Amino acid sequence: MNAYDKNAAGVIPDAQLLADEAQYSSFGDTVHYVDPPKIFRHGEGSYMYDTAGVPFLDLQMWYSAVNFGYGNKRLNDTLKRQIDLLPQVASQYLHQTRIELAKTIAVDAQQKFGLKGRVHFNVGGAQAVEDSLKIVRNYSNGKSLMFAFEGGYHGRTLGASSITSSYRYRRRFGHFGERAMFIPFPYPFRRPKGMTPEEYSDACVRQFERLFETEYNGVWDPKVNQAEYAAFYVEPIQGTGGYVIPPRNFFKDLKKVLDKYGILMVVDEIQMGFWRTGKLWSIEHFGVTPDVVVFGKALTNGLNPLSGLWAREELINPTIFPPGSTHSTFNSNPLGTSLGLEVIKMGYELNYEKTVAEKGAHFLDALKDLQKRHKEIGDVDGLGLALRAEICTDDGFTPNKALLDKMVDIGLAGDLVHNGKPIGLVLDVGGWYKNVITFAPSLDISHEEIDLAIALLDQLLTKAKKAM
Repeated sequence: MNAYDKNAAGVIPDAQLLADEAQYSSFGDTVHYVDPPKIFRHGEGSYMYDTAGVPFLDLQMWYSAVNFGYGNKRLNDTLKRQIDLLPQVASQYLHQTRIELAKTIAVDAQQKFGLKGRVHFNVGGAQAVEDSLKIVRNYSNGKSLMFAFEGGYHGRTLGASSITSSYRYRRRFGHFGERAMFIPFPYPFRRPKGMTPEEYSDACVRQFERLFETEYNGVWDPKVNQAEYAAFYVEPIQGTGGYVIPPRNFFKDLKKVLDKYGILMVVDEIQMGFWRTGKLWSIEHFGVTPDVVVFGKALTNGLNPLSGLWAREELINPTIFPPGSTHSTFNSNPLGTSLGLEVIKMGYELNYEKTVAEKGAHFLDALKDLQKRHKEIGDVDGLGLALRAEICTDDGFTPNKALLDKMVDIGLAGDLVHNGKPIGLVLDVGGWYKNVITFAPSLDISHEEIDLAIALLDQLLTKAKKAM
């Protein structure tokens, strides 16, 4: 099962790699969650393998970029065929899969949202967010102010950082004069006492709409019926913010306010797109029509950088957004577009909408059962195979970052046990208080692997609590 051979020619030992990394690599382009950083050598399905050949069940799949598993044969074969056919071509020229992929996404969006639109490509999620900012600013006659959510994350380029709520991503890079206005996001587990989740959702929408009550509330000029802000950037389910799932009525109510005051809704599907929640786009669960959808990550299963956006025709037609409005040398590259086209074909052919919903329900039920055995699990929730477990103190509510950090360390040590053999567990940390396990397993994870994940989490929690 493990193809990695540590005796193969050219394999550098872990100790030497870590020493070289410490001396020659910038630490600014990564985050090391354990010390020393973990080195992996091989991936297959839901597993990664370290130098010793120990398997690690991966429950975060590269931040939801590898939705379809490591070494997915169908997608790997697509990449290999494209390398031999047309591996690269300058982006001012056309090639078949670029056009096919754009058409596939646009036709799908028209069927779902009832709007004509076009697709624009780039190479990374943050870059696609930057392109969307250009589209919005251009359409709104240069308005540069945006709304975004507390707890939201849209990337770390300068423009994307301005609409990401964490100050720590901006702190060292000067003043952000066009920083978004951050609006409360309904966080059901941490809602005010005495409110149902739906009442909390209503309160958040009412608080937002109050900004438009009079000219003195700050964002609206009633004399000309014009808002100072151009768009609202939303993640239907907060990603880095901890896979927070709002009440189902929230986005419908918010969209009514946005439409009333002429503000665009830009939906960030970079982490939740491509069937992570059981739909191609997670916004489909909430019954609203976006103006722009930004996507990336799992579009190519992590095999080649490609991202993009869909925007409705009025925002992106060639008259209003002409050639050269934004550009990247590697956008719409043939390797990426051939993979993206195959990902979408595969998703519909294999009926991920059905299978992800079934597996997600199994996983969520198992997490709820695990919660009964560990009072430190304060909240579990999920939509499809985007799931969360909030780790708390034994009161079941107070955030317990230290316990989760210990769990991550133990999981990556690779000394949990399954069938008498060592095994590891790869978890991702998220949440407003960095105390949330955000589960994003392979969409091809088996029911048996889900049961194994729960058994390993049980071991992990038990060991971590003893170690505290």
